[in-house]
Amino acid sequence: MPDAAEASLLTFLGLEPLEDAVYRLLVDRPDSEPATLAGESTGRVEDVAHALDVLVERGLASARPAGDAVIQYRAASPVLALGPLLESRRASLRRVESLVTTLAERHRSAQAHASGAPVEVLSGAAAIRRRLLLMQDQATIEVCTMMPVHEVHSVITVEDNHDAIEDVLMRRGIALRSVIERDWLERPEMAATAAAYAAQGQRISVVDELPIKLIIVDRRMALLPLAPERDDVDPVALAVHGTGLLTALSSLFEAHFERGWRLLPSVTDPTTGRTDAQLEAVDRQIVSLLYVGLTDAAIARQLGMGHRTVQRRLQSLMVEVGAATRFQLGWRAARSGWLDGADA
Repeated sequence: MPDAAEASLLTFLGLEPLEDAVYRLLVDRPDSEPATLAGESTGRVEDVAHALDVLVERGLASARPAGDAVIQYRAASPVLALGPLLESRRASLRRVESLVTTLAERHRSAQAHASGAPVEVLSGAAAIRRRLLLMQDQATIEVCTMMPVHEVHSVITVEDNHDAIEDVLMRRGIALRSVIERDWLERPEMAATAAAYAAQGQRISVVDELPIKLIIVDRRMALLPLAPERDDVDPVALAVHGTGLLTALSSLFEAHFERGWRLLPSVTDPTTGRTDAQLEAVDRQIVSLLYVGLTDAAIARQLGMGHRTVQRRLQSLMVEVGAATRFQLGWRAARSGWLDGADA
């Protein structure tokens, strides 16, 4: 019989106590019969036989006839038989651990809100990430974000945040508005990401420079770094509740969002191919990117076009509207309504 301290460990993997005891005996006694195991496990023969049948059914043992209606049993390899059960239980425990962490963060947030504390201090990337995802998950109307260019994302990357929560928010009908620095669009991978998000329905405004990273949910809570210069090594963030400070942060976001230039989504029509309407849409994209200050090379990279193709299209548009400079082209495009779809 197993040691008393270990007598029920395998029950954590879903085995009944008698199945646990019988399997342990079978590991040491291959080709055993139910009657033999019953005497050593203090179980009745019929109960041990049932336990053996269950072990066979679950792949933990095998049975073979030994003549005269006698059946002998042999334990399967513990690594092969119990390994999947162990991994399944580990996965379940990880999910439980994640749930406990989420519940703890929700409890902390609710307690802070109920106490009337206007500001919470969150320390460490893990705590800040949990609160960031929780805030967005609890959104009912809108999520607003300001994103300066930053080389290192110690809490969460733009792509990871989109995959973790933003895609779900858009399916729920939550409005997403963002303000990003123009330098984001000088990076081909980030330019493509921003264009894809705009195509999915996010409203993105582009400015030259932003003072701070910021996220505001439903105008009732905001999250921002306390010391941005320490984000890479020891991130600390402030969670701001419905106070005058939150109103000021909301006004800061709105001022930058309205001041910026709207990023237009990529427009393609797979059903009609390369039509005149599609060509106009491409020209509209080129002008919108010119309007936010991108160079010809950056526009070409973002739209997957040749540098000279972009230059030829811009030259043609300048001739069409009688613009002597590209600045005039951008101004006339805005005045003539070419960029009106950016706010839709």
